[in-house]
Amino acid sequence: LTTAVDYTISACSLLTIITFLNSLCAFTGRGVATVLVPEGRDAILPCSLSTKLSLQHEVFDWKKDGQKEVFLYSARDEYNNGRPGQDEQFKGRVSHFPEELKLGNASIVLRNTKLVDSGDYICIIPHLHLRDLDGALLKCEVPGAFPKPLVEWKDSDGNILPAEEPQVSYRGDRYYVTLLIAVTKTDTNVFRCVATQQEISHVTDDEIYVPHCGKISSSVLILGGIFSGSFSVSQSTQPCRTPFLSVLLFPFN
Repeated sequence: LTTAVDYTISACSLLTIITFLNSLCAFTGRGVATVLVPEGRDAILPCSLSTKLSLQHEVFDWKKDGQKEVFLYSARDEYNNGRPGQDEQFKGRVSHFPEELKLGNASIVLRNTKLVDSGDYICIIPHLHLRDLDGALLKCEVPGAFPKPLVEWKDSDGNILPAEEPQVSYRGDRYYVTLLIAVTKTDTNVFRCVATQQEISHVTDDEIYVPHCGKISSSVLILGGIFSGSFSVSQSTQPCRTPFLSVLLFPFN
């Protein structure tokens, strides 16, 4: 799982924060926050799991502008305990909320903010194992598509499953759509991602079986025109961790 959070600090200490999960935000959600504080004041950079899963034995890493090490927590080991690697800019100025780790809170406090602290901050949770959930994380991603597709998750009976709001962006005359959903065990454990382009009456889909125990990552490659062509699916399993599934639909431009 990987979580990302994005922050910005400006002349009066503005922080903009974006949050993601490696297992893809179905359980944590993905968000952007802007924090504005007067220079010299403390700033709280939020990053938390909506499921409130404990992070006491996990890892989360805060970076600034994609490279500067702001704060790293690794199963009770952290920079404030003498762990090497923290950027000089943040030494002695950053702390987390130890009592909140059990509630999935990876937020940090940046003390005595300065103009140099302005920038983008990201919170990454790379190895989150959703051990306490009898379910799976499903992600269907459609990058670079046109016309705009309607993306849905369905069960084995063809019923549309309630998912999060799709994340849609438009770049270079193409649509990029990501649909996340959290599912629990069913009779078949079979789920289908369906991408429909109504304007051209075209439908593309892929079916995945999610085992009760194991970690799955799958990718779907669509060759040819917009969504038309063949599928290439790969899977790998690991022992007894909450399944994570990612379906990628890559149309050629």
